[in-house]
Amino acid sequence: MNRFKMPTEIYFGQDALGILKELDLGNVLLVCDPFMESSHMVDNITVLLDECSTKYVMFSEVVPDPTIQVVTKGLQAALNIQPQSIIALGGGSALDTAKAIREIYRESTQVKEVKLVCIPTTSGTGSEVTAFSVITDTEEQAKYALVSDEMIPEIAILDPELTKTVPEAITADTGVDVLTHCFEAFVSTNASDFTDACAEKAIKMVWAYLLEATQNGSNLLAREKMHNASCLAGIAFSEASLGVCHSLAHALGGRFHIPHGRANAMILPFVISYNAGLDLPEETATLDRYVLIAELLGIKAGTKKATVRALISKLNRYTDQLGIPKQIEAMGVETSDFLSALSSMSEKALADKCTLTNPRVPTIQDLEGIYKKLSKGGH
Repeated sequence: MNRFKMPTEIYFGQDALGILKELDLGNVLLVCDPFMESSHMVDNITVLLDECSTKYVMFSEVVPDPTIQVVTKGLQAALNIQPQSIIALGGGSALDTAKAIREIYRESTQVKEVKLVCIPTTSGTGSEVTAFSVITDTEEQAKYALVSDEMIPEIAILDPELTKTVPEAITADTGVDVLTHCFEAFVSTNASDFTDACAEKAIKMVWAYLLEATQNGSNLLAREKMHNASCLAGIAFSEASLGVCHSLAHALGGRFHIPHGRANAMILPFVISYNAGLDLPEETATLDRYVLIAELLGIKAGTKKATVRALISKLNRYTDQLGIPKQIEAMGVETSDFLSALSSMSEKALADKCTLTNPRVPTIQDLEGIYKKLSKGGH
């Protein structure tokens, strides 16, 4: 028997933020990063809270790749206000931080009724509907994917107005992260008809709208479609989970501080080739799954393997248009430093929870081989 759950209530479209005035929030801990405060983006939220005379405290110390230390500070802020609700505003880092804060707060106080409202300002992580929170351990130079149904937010608000000023590079990186979520959920060992439906729809939306959203950020339709696609992808992978592309990206980002979406984008073509078994003499069931993705995008060649190779080729051209580099050295990483970190990163990737649902069971050597393809000459 399988199960599919959809516990998050989603409000989407222009002016979706207005729902905040209709929610019974009680005391609020508002979690965001310093830029949200300094740019007054957070005013979109605080104005509505003030109109309702809602008491709130702002915690604006979120950092990219949120750390254990930041989560601890946020927990102290929660203990001080004793919130009935936590509102998270920002990208994946803010949402993941809020999810971790809420989870630890509930465990430490035994107060279970703390509502989590997630308001993403980037179209990438899908964290507003997932059971995942990725936290960085700076001492170990590693990212850890925390997974628990208890972390799934009660409410997600998708307002495309909040994404209009996201820079081109971030729009591209986060958009390919959405595509990676879809690809990995679709070939996951936990995939189902229900997760497939969300992943397939999101793949078509990203393919149709990401370039426009990147190159013409003021196009509100493209922004709205990407925002919705990100959420759909989140629904898919929250249930189906992910695979080694994310495991490898977590370890790479933890070691060299490469933005998560960009790391995924650089690794994804090689993971598709590996998972599809293009190096194997036989055809596999996972190869068939990638063929379905290719056909969904109108890509077809003479054989199944040729079709997947064509999919990879088209994906590479697509990421070229988005300005995403192909080699690790383009990210300012020295070849020698990268190669010396291969073993450690591969061990962390193998132990990552996302690896559990990868369709092909990898070895350390397999993961090192994928990493090497990112370096000049393939080494």
